[in-house]
Amino acid sequence: MKSCYDIIVKPHITERSVSASYGDPRIRDEKDLQRKYTFIVAPDANKIEIKRAIEEIYNAGKKDDEKIAVETVRTINMAAKKRRVGARTGYRAARKKAIITLAKGQLLEDYGV
Repeated sequence: MKSCYDIIVKPHITERSVSASYGDPRIRDEKDLQRKYTFIVAPDANKIEIKRAIEEIYNAGKKDDEKIAVETVRTINMAAKKRRVGARTGYRAARKKAIITLAKGQLLEDYGV
């Protein structure tokens, strides 16, 4: 069985992913916000393993009322892109991303640290 740290490689921090982690700006009430977080994951990980790994990492040492609940997991396989450096050609590594949607009103405190 894979470790949760083998499944979740790192958070994927971009302007778009950070704005999704703030939730929909049209919703004013904090408890109604549904936040989404993006992670780079292992290429062979499935949605069930990703959900278990996120909950295991971010719920470690927390009380029952403070634990997060992952509602949905969406995965994207990013194909390798051809890159050229000088006269040499090669490929940028292929990777897999996962977009995690948390339950309403929940957030990850240390996302991207």
